[in-house]
Amino acid sequence: MTENKAVDTSIKKKSMAVGPWRLAWDRFRKNKVAVSGAAIFIIILLFVTFGPLFSPFEMSQFDLAEKNLAPSAKHLLGTDEQGRDVLLRLMLGGRISLRVGVMAAGVTIILGSIVGGIAGYYGGWVDNLLMRFAEIVYSIPFTPTVISISAALMFRVSSENKMYLVMFLIGILSWPSLARIIRGQILSLREQEFMQATEALGLSDFSRIARHLLPNTLAYIIVSATLGMASAILTEAGLSFLGLGVTPPTPTWGNMVERARNQRVFTRYQWMWMPPGIMIMLTVVSINLLGEGLRDAFDPKESR
Repeated sequence: MTENKAVDTSIKKKSMAVGPWRLAWDRFRKNKVAVSGAAIFIIILLFVTFGPLFSPFEMSQFDLAEKNLAPSAKHLLGTDEQGRDVLLRLMLGGRISLRVGVMAAGVTIILGSIVGGIAGYYGGWVDNLLMRFAEIVYSIPFTPTVISISAALMFRVSSENKMYLVMFLIGILSWPSLARIIRGQILSLREQEFMQATEALGLSDFSRIARHLLPNTLAYIIVSATLGMASAILTEAGLSFLGLGVTPPTPTWGNMVERARNQRVFTRYQWMWMPPGIMIMLTVVSINLLGEGLRDAFDPKESR
């Protein structure tokens, strides 16, 4: 009896761990590099989200008597040419940069999931039409297009609204690759038995796509979101560095690094541009490590 109970217990434990999400989590947490990337990203997220709440300074607060001060006990990362606290602007700039990354990735996911889901489910001329449209968008040169549109609207859009313009441009030009991945997955999923059951139940096409097909591609969507977020942060930083993204006085990591173009700032006031540069590097590296870890965790071949 005791042996039978032990066998039953072991069988139950194994059966509890066979779920795809549980297997993915087990593979992910064994990947020390991916876990380190996730930890670094969470620390950065907490730093930029809650850090400004504990700062004794305000974003618009400046004191010309304390301009260009080196790091000290009062100003841990020094001050800029207007006497503003660099640490506070670093945290506030991180909020904008991460928000652009998240929202641009969100636009990509929404468009890619809708187009890929419809194309994969219906097939035929609908699939052909949507995929040709995706190829047209994919063939548009990304960087020159974003730079041209940003430059054309530079004086017509306020500094605050530039953030929304940048994230919309990044998202609307980045969805075709995700759409093709979702389409490929749904083409195989729609032939499986559970889809025959939904047809027998008389479910609508919307319900089949939204409630049964797309959830089965969630792993690919999560991976695409993490890697797309890193790309969006770099794109925003590049545009802001060129003066075509979010412009001062609204801080972002990109327009803070832009000060390094001034030779005097580059050589004498490194605390103005090195911290945001380091934050961009750490954020992008951590997100990429997290995305690679998620991709390996959700890949069935990794379980071998």
